[in-house]
Amino acid sequence: MKVNAKEMQWLRAPRQYTVTEDRVEMISEPRTDLWQRTYYHFRNDNAPVLQLTTTEKFFSFVVKADFDTKWRYDQAGVVMYLDSDNWLKASMEYENDRIQRLGSVVTNNGYSDWSSVDVDASIKSMWFRLSRREDDFCIENSVDGVTFKQMRICHMFNTGDEIRFGVYACSAEDSSFRAVFTGMETTECKWLAHDGQAPDDEE
Repeated sequence: MKVNAKEMQWLRAPRQYTVTEDRVEMISEPRTDLWQRTYYHFRNDNAPVLQLTTTEKFFSFVVKADFDTKWRYDQAGVVMYLDSDNWLKASMEYENDRIQRLGSVVTNNGYSDWSSVDVDASIKSMWFRLSRREDDFCIENSVDGVTFKQMRICHMFNTGDEIRFGVYACSAEDSSFRAVFTGMETTECKWLAHDGQAPDDEE
């Protein structure tokens, strides 16, 4: 089902943005980010986030992100933001004129971790797919919106029955850039149930 972006809700809307039914454009705000504590002992929870709310326990959300990132830590992608201490994001994050980080951050109980791979800095477009199976989540990426590659599987400890998910863009340093999100849709869960080794017996 195609997502009507006008039904999404802002958390910390940026000063400059345009939302139509099938397109979201935003200009990132300088000194904005999503990160909690780990390694840097640094905390920042002020990135603009645009999300839908659902109680559905099994689904996938797909979006294409286009971005003209140009400064260190400029980033844009998909997000599931519950509260300041519990959220996950996947994005392309600019590092320098050679590389950027295609990665994901999972934040549980106020502590973030980051998993990433270096990709060429010339890439300015990426599809992301976020899938939910109850309290477990899978994040994937694709260059063409057809073939997706797994980035991350994780568990969220404080999801509850209702979650929020959508898109974000931010600039952690004194920068600003344009991000455009299109092709947003929700589908049946594309992350299939595990059909390999049976789970251990629970005592």
